[in-house]
Amino acid sequence: MPFYKEIIINDTTSIYLWKIEEDFNTFFRQVQLKDTSLTRLECMKSESHQNGFLAVRMLLQYLQYSDFDLYYDDFGKPHLKDGKHISISHSQDFSAILISNTPMGIDLEILKDKIVTIAPRFMDASHLENLEQDNKIKKATVIWGIKESIFKIKNERGISFPKHIFEKPFHLNDKRGFAQLRFNNLIEEYCFQFEFVDNYALVCAFQNK
Repeated sequence: MPFYKEIIINDTTSIYLWKIEEDFNTFFRQVQLKDTSLTRLECMKSESHQNGFLAVRMLLQYLQYSDFDLYYDDFGKPHLKDGKHISISHSQDFSAILISNTPMGIDLEILKDKIVTIAPRFMDASHLENLEQDNKIKKATVIWGIKESIFKIKNERGISFPKHIFEKPFHLNDKRGFAQLRFNNLIEEYCFQFEFVDNYALVCAFQNK
């Protein structure tokens, strides 16, 4: 049972990670799924995606929840029936959930060279200047995670990563920073923090009130 680790963000917020070492059949025997989740699982063409989906349910069970406690709104955002806020992410070898008393978003991304090539499509590429290649990969991946995490919190159609979400300058050794969402004539302030787990960037964000 490879529950990997808990990362405590504050008194009411924690991230839980599952390292995926099981195969599909092992997972499937251990989780209980409602009918809508079974249908969703059957529609997934990739076993990696299926395992990520099931590992999230294993994390829920580890925390004394189940698939029956989880539901999605019309925009695809997950919620827990007890009123706690939940955010979900998975990438290849890991699944992650964040549970909090306040709205937060999480993103988990594997580090890949390609992120530097596509960086100008979603961020200000000048933020990668004067960095060695490894750090360019890490920083671009974190910035993608910042934008993805904020998008998961706001969850509104029409939000563009390059046009509406802006991270303020930060260094990789800061492990945290600030960002803005400028959308629909509003400017909202967010905090984020990040760390690296194996070959992955793990980012979470929450809105400043």
